[in-house]
Amino acid sequence: MDAVLALSNSAQAAIRDALANLTDPEIPVVSLSELGILRGVRVGDDGTPEVVITPTYSGCPAMGQIEDDVRAALANAGLEARVVTQLAPAWTTDWMTEGAREKLRAYGIAPPRCGSATASRPAALKFSRQALRHDDVPCPQCGSVHTTETSPFGSTACKAMYRCLDCLEPFDYFKPY
Repeated sequence: MDAVLALSNSAQAAIRDALANLTDPEIPVVSLSELGILRGVRVGDDGTPEVVITPTYSGCPAMGQIEDDVRAALANAGLEARVVTQLAPAWTTDWMTEGAREKLRAYGIAPPRCGSATASRPAALKFSRQALRHDDVPCPQCGSVHTTETSPFGSTACKAMYRCLDCLEPFDYFKPY
């Protein structure tokens, strides 16, 4: 393979290592990698290494901070790479690791219960059906599914506000996409 088009495994590993502990600015208990925001490391058309990130939604106000944090982490490690924001394919909660879901729960945020489309549930049908039914969202404090949505907008646009009707604690629910 042409050297310009290839990025060595050690170069990829160095970049990934430099970004491994970089957390989401709005949810500091999970890394960008665990959330699936850090999509990959590749080589650009001009041979420059690129770090590909995808926002949780296209209007995410944290993306500027995330890009700055990625650049700073790379500079601190003495590495050079361009940061590329890629909107397609769109981010989905399916890209979150199980570890990220557990960290969200421990932090007091109910993780998403479902994700993107599957072969048996295409995206258009999933969202139309989802709007017609109420999925039980377990309280991250006590585990009760006796909860109610108090607002479709939470502390950030990617979360909704819920309240547990058993322990009466309010909590964020990370919306499934």
